[in-house]
Amino acid sequence: MTTRTQDQKKLRQKQSIMTEKEADQTIEQTNGKNHITGAQVLLDSLLAEGVDTIFGYPGGAIMPVYDKLMDYEGRLTHILTRHEQGAAHAAQAYTMAKGKPGVCFATSGPGATNLITGIANAFLDSVPVIFITAQVASTLIGTDAFQETDILGVSMPVTKWNCQVKKASEIAEAVAKGFYIATTGRPGPILIDITKDAQIEKCDFNYRKCEYIRSYNPHIPLNKKEIESAAILINHASKPLILAGHGVLISKAEKELKEFAEKTGIPVAVTLLGLSSFPSSHRLFAGFLGMHGNYAPNLLTNEADLIIAVGMRFDDRVTGNLKKYAKQASIIHIEIDKAEINKNVQVDVEINNDAKEALKALIPLVKPNSYEQWIREFRIHDKTEFDRVIKSEIKPDSGAIKMGEVVKMVSDLTGGDAIVITDVGQNQMATARYFKFSEPNSFVTSGGMGTMGFGLPAAIGASIGRPDKTVVAFIGDGGFQMTVQELGTILQYDVPVKIIILNNNFLGMVRQWQDMFFDKRYASTEMVNPDFVKIAEAYKIPATRIIERNDLKEALGVMLNSKGPYLLEIEIEKEANVLPMVAPGASVSEVRLA
Repeated sequence: MTTRTQDQKKLRQKQSIMTEKEADQTIEQTNGKNHITGAQVLLDSLLAEGVDTIFGYPGGAIMPVYDKLMDYEGRLTHILTRHEQGAAHAAQAYTMAKGKPGVCFATSGPGATNLITGIANAFLDSVPVIFITAQVASTLIGTDAFQETDILGVSMPVTKWNCQVKKASEIAEAVAKGFYIATTGRPGPILIDITKDAQIEKCDFNYRKCEYIRSYNPHIPLNKKEIESAAILINHASKPLILAGHGVLISKAEKELKEFAEKTGIPVAVTLLGLSSFPSSHRLFAGFLGMHGNYAPNLLTNEADLIIAVGMRFDDRVTGNLKKYAKQASIIHIEIDKAEINKNVQVDVEINNDAKEALKALIPLVKPNSYEQWIREFRIHDKTEFDRVIKSEIKPDSGAIKMGEVVKMVSDLTGGDAIVITDVGQNQMATARYFKFSEPNSFVTSGGMGTMGFGLPAAIGASIGRPDKTVVAFIGDGGFQMTVQELGTILQYDVPVKIIILNNNFLGMVRQWQDMFFDKRYASTEMVNPDFVKIAEAYKIPATRIIERNDLKEALGVMLNSKGPYLLEIEIEKEANVLPMVAPGASVSEVRLA
């Protein structure tokens, strides 16, 4: 049996999420081991936390861990990516799609620094990924030894917590503490740096899950006064609007958000990472917020008399010019991170709590209502947007294939029942606008960091985390080439991702800005691309290219019905812009349709 076949067989072994009882049994089975190496302590600690999959790339300093990893076959599956950045993005997407922390391994020096973009991406999007890096022997720290880097100093600004371990006996406690910090409160990535001698040194193993850290209080009791104040504002509002963000999904508050919206009759608009937190087909769905969001929610933000922000941070891509943002509205902010409240937008009611808990407390206090006239205003603007932008994008009469029609057709063909991945740029915005999401956690993208190259490795991580789901990745020709080597990971493990390259031979979003704000001076944005189909075929991935609209539906059907991985390159309109758009420095109510 070839190595590739063995890897694919391992990957197809059933991976189940451990129940709390099973996790406790694992701890009992592993505890009490005498005189085992630090590498074994690390792996047993991960098992105790319910880990079954690790993404990573080996190297000299982490070799003791990889050597012992071979003894954990059947319990821990390791996915060898082709670059550490790919491992980081795959681990993040695994976390977002599966709902349990992903784990990523890398060696010291360049292995660790290659993770930084992925760590920062997870940090800005509040995703709890566990990063384990190796370090040179403790006796060599500070000597500029081969492949030594101060990864604690480098990663400190983009991790929720990090630490360095120099003794085998400290590893289990560090792992327990890391999981607790990563997954509680506002989640985020953590990094544990383990010296090579700590991996080799032996100690006795006893694992105790962390449930408390002095001075760290992730759970904040509900402030009943603030909840009651919020309910009074809600019950007396004339034009209220809910803004739902990633925090709704993180806290698993989709059911509560829907119940709250249906009882109050308040329309719900979502941020980029809030997509899939509220069904796109729901009568109260007001659309996608932000720079390339829908016309109605952007325009009417500055007409609402009450804004209820749930699990979102008033990012600049949502607010536009802060001096002109929602000055007429009272604002209720439900947010688990105190630092985000009043940071960008001054609010009237601060609910510094978990979104699920806060919404549960609010629902009994709010009155049943409907805002038919207010919702009618959204529908009027929706029609304007459809007539002036959407119609020609999803049902063009002629010309080159458009991004919107591709996304819309995939949405229709899958019935919205797919996990959708995007890279960053025009492909991301078109997908956010035209895919209709019906299930929570079905949209995985790079939000705050806006990382080109995220899409391909993220598709791998999501597919491995959710093998029961069709995973479709929309990627631009520029972003695809940033992590194209991860096709090797797909080859080795036969990951059944469906890759759609929307090829306009441009860095599309940068070109759009050059078109709209720099007099069409296309500086370094036009691309001479390779033959993507031949590249895919070199990795033994079935692929095809289409140019004509008449071939689109059949090609998408073939791709979606394929059992394994598939790459479909679609040549799209070369100089198309994603509209509407809120120009930099403009108010959200100055959203442009052309």
